[in-house]
Amino acid sequence: MSSATPPPPPSGADDPNKPVTGYPTTGNYPPPQTSYHQNYHQTGYPAQTSNNYPPPPPGTGYPYTAPPPAYYNANPYPHQTYDPQRATFLRRVIIAGISVFLIIGAITFIIWLVVRPHLPDFRVDSASITNFNVTNSQLSANWEIGFFVRNPNKKMTIFYDRIEGSIFYKDESLTETSLVPFFQEKKNETTISSRFTAMGTYVGERTAKDMLGDKNNGGGVRFNVRMLAWVRFRSGAWRTRRHLMRVFCEDVRIGFSNATSLSGTLFGSSKVCEVDL
Repeated sequence: MSSATPPPPPSGADDPNKPVTGYPTTGNYPPPQTSYHQNYHQTGYPAQTSNNYPPPPPGTGYPYTAPPPAYYNANPYPHQTYDPQRATFLRRVIIAGISVFLIIGAITFIIWLVVRPHLPDFRVDSASITNFNVTNSQLSANWEIGFFVRNPNKKMTIFYDRIEGSIFYKDESLTETSLVPFFQEKKNETTISSRFTAMGTYVGERTAKDMLGDKNNGGGVRFNVRMLAWVRFRSGAWRTRRHLMRVFCEDVRIGFSNATSLSGTLFGSSKVCEVDL
C-alpha cells in the first residue's frame, strides 16, 4: 500500500500563520483611488486636479490663521467711572454733619458751665424698725426711713422720675421698695419717707446669727440703705436727658432697748449719704 504524498507547503500569500502587517500584499492590484472627500479630510484642502499641478502627498497640511483667544475679563463687575461732583457732595455732607455735631456739643458744654448743675444732698434723718424677728434663718421686719433731700442749684430744677430703694445687711439684700416720684425747685429742701417690709425673707444661717449677735450685744444692728433714682435737670427751656443717680447710705445703725425688744430706732446722729451720677 503506497503512502500518500504530503501536500506542498502553502505559498506566502496563502499562509495563514504569516503575521499581519497592516499593508496589502504586493501584487498586480492597481493603487487605490483617492476620492475628493477623502483627500479633503486628510489635508484640509481639496486635491489639485487642474493647472497641471500634482496633488500633494497624503497627510500634508497647510498653515492657517489661528482664531483669536477668547477675551478674559479679570474683573467681572462693570467698570464704574469716578464722579468728582458726587465725591465732592459726599465730602461736604460729612463735613457739615461733623460741624453740626461739634457746634451742638460746644453749646451744650457752655450751657452746662454757665448753669453748673450740682448733685442733690441726701441724708438719713430718721430710721425705725418694728416687728423685728429672726427665726430659722428667716427675717420678718418693718422699716421706716426718713430722708432729707436738698437741691443746691440756683438755676436748675431737679425731677426725680423714678426711685427704687433697698435695705442691705452687709452685702445681702433684705428688702426693696419703690418711692413716690417728686421734683425740687431751685434751692429746695424736701423730706421724704420710705417704708420697707420683709415677711419671712430667707437670709441664711450665718446672716441670721450675725444680726441676732449685733442686737444682743447692745451695739445695734447696722443696715445699709441704697437708692437708684432716674433724674433730669432743667433750667428754663434747657433740660438734660434722664440720668441714673445712685445714693448710698452706709452704716445706718438701729438700736434696741434690750435683747428681747422687737422695735428699735436710729442710733446716734443723722447719716450723710454718698451721691453718684
